[in-house]
Formats: sequence, C-alpha cells, structure tokens
Amino acid sequence: MPDQPLPSADAFSHVPVLAEILMKCLVEEPLSLWQNTAVIDATLGGGGHSELILQRFDEVRLIGLDQDATARVAAASRLQPFLERVRIVPINFAAFEPDEQVSLVLADLGVSSPQLDVASRGFSFRLNGPLDMRMNPAAGGETAAEMIARLDVNALADLIYGFGDERLSRRIARRIKADLDSHGAYKGTEALAYAVAGCYPPKARRGRIHPATRTFQALRIAVNNELGVLDRLLQNAPGWLRPGGLLAIISFHSLEDRRVKTAFLQDERMERVTRKPLMASEQEQADNPRSRSAKLRIARRLVQNPRLEE
Repeated sequence: MPDQPLPSADAFSHVPVLAEILMKCLVEEPLSLWQNTAVIDATLGGGGHSELILQRFDEVRLIGLDQDATARVAAASRLQPFLERVRIVPINFAAFEPDEQVSLVLADLGVSSPQLDVASRGFSFRLNGPLDMRMNPAAGGETAAEMIARLDVNALADLIYGFGDERLSRRIARRIKADLDSHGAYKGTEALAYAVAGCYPPKARRGRIHPATRTFQALRIAVNNELGVLDRLLQNAPGWLRPGGLLAIISFHSLEDRRVKTAFLQDERMERVTRKPLMASEQEQADNPRSRSAKLRIARRLVQNPRLEE
C-alpha cells in the first residue's frame, strides 16, 4: 500500500511539457512506424503525453511505467477512453524489460507539479513537510533526512555541488549539519529552505529562482539515484526499439541533458534525429513556467547491419 492516500485524477492533473513539439516530430515519421505496434511511456505521470499519442495514432498500444501509485491512478482515469490499448506497469523504468520491440520510448524526467504540491512527499521548499523526497516511499530506501544525518559535512557539500551545481555548497552543508537536533534529525522542508536561504546574501534571496532550488534538486537526485537510473535507461532503451524506432527524452537540468546528448552521440545503435535540443516556445513558457528548462532530444534506432548478425 502506498504511504499517502491516492488523490483524484483532478488532483494530479498537469500540463505535459513540449507536447506540441513532440507530436510534431512523431507525425513526421512514416505512418508505418505507428501501425500495429506498441510504445513505452517510461515516465507515465498523469498520462498527458500518452493521451496525445493514443489520440493521434489509433493502432498504437501503450505500455505506461510509473513507480508512483498516485500517478498511476491519475493516468488510468485520464486514459480511460483508451484502456483497451493501455497497460500500466507499477515499476521504475530502470527495472523494466519489455516482451516486444516498440516504436517509441518516451521519458519525461521532470518531477510533476502534483508531486511537488503534496507537502508530505518532501519535495517542495514552499510547503512544510518531512524531508522524504522518495519517488516511491512504499519501496523503502533512505529518505533525504536520513541521508543528511548520515553524511559528514564534506560529503554533503560534495553532493550539493555535484548534483545541484551550487557554488555555496560548503557553507550550506555546514549550516545544514549545524541545524540537526540532538537526535541527528532535521526539522523539515521549510526549515531546510530557510537554512539554505540564510547562506545567501540578502539581495540574492529575492531572485526568480528560490535559493534552495539547487540544494533540493541535489538531495532529490541523490535519494532517488536519478542519474544512475537514467544511465540504465540510456543503455537499455535502444534494445527495446524496433529498427527505425525513436527514443525521446525530455530533461530539465544539465546533468541529465549532458548524459542524453553523450549517449545519443556514442551509442552505435542510434542516430540523432535532433542535432540540438528542442525547447519550449515563448508562448509555452509563458503558459507553463515548468517548461522553461525543458529540453527534448530524439534519436532513432538504426537498422542493424546483417553482417553483424551472422
């Protein structure tokens, strides 16, 4: 059973980023790619991207993966008109193995707004809650609070710098460790955000980006091993694709985008469809601020050389 009550589909609804750009790329492919085939949405979330794909390609079956129970409930509701063509799997994409080759693997690596907006999940520095940050609390694992208590100051500073590109990481790590209570526990997300903001000069605390953004990002990435599971997806997903199939990944920070770019360049099974990342239009950025940092890269599975199969 999940740790939190399952919300309604409306509670999880959000606007999928780069949806128009993604669909434009997909419809430019030969129609044969979308006939009698399946696609994998590796980060199903609320089902926004999947809904558009199922609406546009009526011969496509969808395999939706998500480790978050609340997301799966919302996606099942949103995709109700297509459920005869949908299979939702409760799994992290790093542990998945398909039983058929597919025409598309899509991954949107962002944290959804509904996850950020549930205080008890611990992702938000704007809402007070326990320092959890686990994408799948039911699976156990170390929380952000437990990780902070376990790491020494230097290791915590290295983590914040490495995963958050935070230039004040040493100062922040010292402040965080100094604020632990007598039992080695941290008070919660609001206290952490306040402590991080206090490490910045007063003028720097009032920018468009909250001072705690990079620290919270770093802790979330570490708690969920996000870069490790992304590396595994980049290694495995080309093998899930039929020849000509597409791997489309939406990333939200440079650590992810750099890995995707490198994999698409170096994997001999793939060729790039997008030479540069596709980004949101000014209109989409105005309508959906979450899209401002989103980058879409697409690569195609090459037809294998027959001589390599002999």
